[in-house]
This record gives sequence, C-alpha cells and structure tokens, in this order.
Amino acid sequence: MQVTDLYVSAPGKAILHGEHAVVHGKVALAVSLNLRTYLRLKADTFGKVCINLPNIDTFLSWDLSQLKQLVTYGKRDEVQCLDAELVRRLREFIGVSNGSLDTCSMANLSFLYLYLSLFGSGELPSLTLTVWSELPTGAGLGSSAAYSVCLAAALLCASGAIPPPLKEWEHTARWCQEELELINSWAFQGEMIIHGNPSGVDNAVGTWGGMLRFLAGKIIPLSRVPLLRILLTNTKVPRSTKVLVAGVKDKINKFPSIMVPVLDSVDAISCTCEKVLSEMTCEPITGEHYNILEELIDINQHHLNVMGVGHPALDRLCQVTLAKGLHSKLTGAGGGGCGITLLRPGAFYCAFLNDYVKSNLF
Repeated sequence: MQVTDLYVSAPGKAILHGEHAVVHGKVALAVSLNLRTYLRLKADTFGKVCINLPNIDTFLSWDLSQLKQLVTYGKRDEVQCLDAELVRRLREFIGVSNGSLDTCSMANLSFLYLYLSLFGSGELPSLTLTVWSELPTGAGLGSSAAYSVCLAAALLCASGAIPPPLKEWEHTARWCQEELELINSWAFQGEMIIHGNPSGVDNAVGTWGGMLRFLAGKIIPLSRVPLLRILLTNTKVPRSTKVLVAGVKDKINKFPSIMVPVLDSVDAISCTCEKVLSEMTCEPITGEHYNILEELIDINQHHLNVMGVGHPALDRLCQVTLAKGLHSKLTGAGGGGCGITLLRPGAFYCAFLNDYVKSNLF
C-alpha cells in the first residue's frame, strides 16, 4: 500500500437556530466559520501509527501489530452502523473502559476507530498524523466535528477510497458530491464516538462549508444568503455536549406536553429565519429585516433556557450586549461555550464592542 503525505482542513461552525431541537427532527440553520482545523498526514516506515495533537499537548503512538489484533474484518470503504464491539475493545485498549472520556481520550478513540475501520485487519499503514486547530475545544464551535472531518478525509485518501488533495498547499481536492457524502458519513461515526447521539449538523458544515439547512439527516446548502456579521464570545465555561443532549432528551420524556411545543416553536424560528434571509437576498435590506432576526434570537434564547441548556455566563452575555442594543444567544450545545451576537451592517463598534464585552463578562 502506497500512502502519500497530504494536508486537509475543515471549518468550524456556528448554529444560528435549531440547536438541540435538530436532534429531535427539527430544522437547524448552521454556518461555517473562518476558523479551521488542519491535519497533516505523513507516511513513515516505523511500524507504528502516531497522532500528534499540539493543542492539547498530546503525542501518542501504537504498534501496528497490537492494533491489528483488535479488528477481525477487512477494510471498509462503505459506512456501516457503528461497530460497538470495536469501540469496546478500543476503550479497553487505551484504558478508558469505564466512565466518561476526557478530550484527549475521545480524540484518540475516534482516530483509532476510523483508522481500523477503514484499513481493517489487513495491511495497516505506518502513519503520523498531526492535527492542530484555531477552534477552542468545548466551546460549541464544532471543534470535534472539524477534527472528525479531517480524520475521515485524510484516512479515506490514504486508503485510496477518494483522491488526495491536488497540491500540498490545497486543503481540499474538489471532491464530488458522492465523495463528500462518504467523508461526512465517516466523520459522523467519529462524532458518535465523541458525543453519543450527535445531530450530524457539525460534521455536515465541516464537510460542505457555507450555510446549511439541516432536517432529519437531510442537508440542503443555502446558496443565496446575505452576509451576516456576528460577534463570537467564548464564555470559557467548559461543558459536555453528550450530557447536555441527554438532559434535553430526559426533559422531553418527562414533560412531553410541555417540551414538544417548545421544539415546534424552535423549528418555526429556524424556518422564519431562513425565509427572512432569503428575502434579504432578493430585495433591499431594511431595518425591519434585522428587527425580525433580533426578535428570533431573543425568543430562541429563552427556549434554550427552558430546555435547560443555558448558563449564567450566557445570560450575562445577553445582558451586556442588550445594554448596547444588540441581541445574543448561545450557539451549539450551551451550558457555557460560545454565544453569538448579531451586528447590523455599517456599524463602527466591532473593536469597541469586543473590548466592552470582555471587560463586562470576564
């Protein structure tokens, strides 16, 4: 097997509307960010597979002979259901068979699962992967999904399932729709290992970029959307997406007559936002368009608090920005992480506002 060196990258994301509701079959709107995760794959002859994660000060390597004993089937280009038995073996292999996983362990488990699933019990290539990111972890900006997309793309290239990037400095290979769907499917498996029951939104944005409408696994890229300026604020409050998603599910099961209408309302918010954004591309943009977008942000933030995924730091962000006439909501899983603030066009306050928020929030 001839494996060549390559580079790939994937963007982070922000969810405008629909977080948590999307897990339960409702519409979500998500946009890619100009913050990315990068991966370099380098072939070697050391008889090991290595992963270097400088953002979390981690370098680990495993003997190929040991890894080969963990899987009993050949290479798989097509995505199948998550192999629970392989996950169990890998958890034992890296010493995390009980309890929740930390960031390092989740990254390693996801990597080893994709590596062994794509190459199987046959010839395992000796590789070193280095992954670094501009995205903070645990902040709701899709850092784990960007990581999973990079892993899936690089390992699919290495296995020969898709072509590699054309040039070393190009992080994409102009893959066709079928190849992008394959990358996305394997990246979703990585996300399942990390988050348990993800919606699929984050890895879809990491794969396709741009703005996406997501509903029940169906992805629709929105080609005509206006340019929106959004301030990202990281509360630096850590949280677990898996725990938050499970908490929302428990609340829905406990109070279905209360929570189902909340989910329906979030769905209507996403659809209304999409309609307004579409109008803004085909007619003059007015203050009324932004009035509606701001009201939707406020309503959705209240719904997310009802779901139990708010946090005092996010409430404080909403209060601080509202004092300047701006509207904010959490983005992603909530419970901390990041919030987004919609900025109107032509405003001069970006640098001032950033300093103002920092000084009043932290």
